[in-house]
Amino acid sequence: MRFIHTSDWQLGKPFGRAPEEARGALREARLDAIDTLAAAARRDEASVVLVAGDVFDSSEPGDRVFRQALTRMKAADDLRWMLLPGNHDPARADGLWSRLALEAPANVVACVEPAAIELFEGAWLLPAPLQYKRALEDPTAWFDTAETPPGSLRIGLAHGPITGFGSEAAPNLLPPDRAKRSGLSYLALGDWHGRIAVDPYTHYCGTPEPDDFGREVTGVALSVELRGGQVPAVKEVPIGRYTWATADWTLSEVHDLEPLLKDLAPEVERRHLVARVKVSGLLTLTERVAVHERLEGQLAHEVRWLDLQTDDLYARPTEQDLADIDVNGVLRVAAERLQSLAADGGIEGRRAAAALERLYVEHQRAERTGAAA
Repeated sequence: MRFIHTSDWQLGKPFGRAPEEARGALREARLDAIDTLAAAARRDEASVVLVAGDVFDSSEPGDRVFRQALTRMKAADDLRWMLLPGNHDPARADGLWSRLALEAPANVVACVEPAAIELFEGAWLLPAPLQYKRALEDPTAWFDTAETPPGSLRIGLAHGPITGFGSEAAPNLLPPDRAKRSGLSYLALGDWHGRIAVDPYTHYCGTPEPDDFGREVTGVALSVELRGGQVPAVKEVPIGRYTWATADWTLSEVHDLEPLLKDLAPEVERRHLVARVKVSGLLTLTERVAVHERLEGQLAHEVRWLDLQTDDLYARPTEQDLADIDVNGVLRVAAERLQSLAADGGIEGRRAAAALERLYVEHQRAERTGAAA
């Protein structure tokens, strides 16, 4: 039998740090991932999609997100979607999952009870739904005593970490050897947003659409083939639309920038790139302004979202920089005063440096406007 293992859709995730336009696109991509998962299942001739928790980002995702999710899964009515409550969307009484159970199409199953569900003849699903956001009990403990017909394939579906990272009271903690303990043919896990193979029978697939920087492998689902008595055949399937990339650049002159831009995720279309770029170095004021114009005025409009950090990119105005502001007038006096304050460092120094840069930019803009007139 073949199935798709996915998790941590977190539909309705707000992406609060991103600008409004990017937030909408990133949220919509998470819904579109349902369609991509359906296409991947058909390509691999898998008829079941297991979603290992955190289908929604919260227990109140909003009517549009809720309805879009069900509509898209209903459209893929040749597939069976098995949905598990996670820590972001636990199965509280009379909440989201009660509504989902009532309104879901026939091909969507809300796995809200710890009870075996027959997936195929000879294959049974053992779900471990979370009833609370944080629980100290092992939600998979019942797998040990779950009764299934002799010789059946036993597939676990759970959501939680396998290590407490030093905390003895980590919530929703799962034993890393659960598959072996409970005689599972495969254990489909959610919670960690990166791809992790715990052992040949136990896998985290990660989120199908990336949602943060610094993940080693994300934006995939797992295509799993089970045959009785054999190790599962597990294949990563690309799902995500956006790539999240980070870069840390140090500039000694403005000409350093272009080669670095060419090396920024060259295999990814700019419109599908979310980038966090940290720029440091010491430039002339003219060069620093040029760098900002290249990044904020061009790159930021080419990618889906540019998270630009330039606090450590300093400007040391030259005599020519100051002369470009005003040779002898009051603006030159103001510029020299700001330069002096900027040299003192600290919060006030940063403010003075920003004000000096703004003075330079506005003066240059005024000069260009006057020349054009």
